[in-house]
Amino acid sequence: MTDPTRTDAPGFTSTAGLNRARAARHQTTGMDKAAIIVLADTETHADLGRLVNALSTADEFKEHGDEVTIIFDGAGVRWAAELSNPEHRLHERFEGLRDRIAGACHYCAGAFEVREELEQIGFPLLRDHKGHPSLRSLVHDGYEVITF
Repeated sequence: MTDPTRTDAPGFTSTAGLNRARAARHQTTGMDKAAIIVLADTETHADLGRLVNALSTADEFKEHGDEVTIIFDGAGVRWAAELSNPEHRLHERFEGLRDRIAGACHYCAGAFEVREELEQIGFPLLRDHKGHPSLRSLVHDGYEVITF
């Protein structure tokens, strides 16, 4: 039996190995690629904190000229609806990242009862894989997936 704590164990990817892969991609493309997935609900102060961290992370990638895309998924689709409201205190920050927002999960928008609202404002709804956004395609395209 293989010792799972060994860094040379089959299936183990070391941090150093990941860093080498990132460095190779950065050297090839000149930029990093990140997909920010907002899963946090809108109900608690902690949820708001996760959203703010997601927006801050997206800002940082954008400021450095990296490729970054934002997807609202799960309960996070509620944020897409809330932040689209010009009265929301984070609306301006949200609009500053609008060019990096891919959209919200079509299925989850229905499940969390915001689909009609998002459709009315023309917010993109993603349904690449069985009604959901395809995270696999993002990974395949070289994006690091970061969830909040």
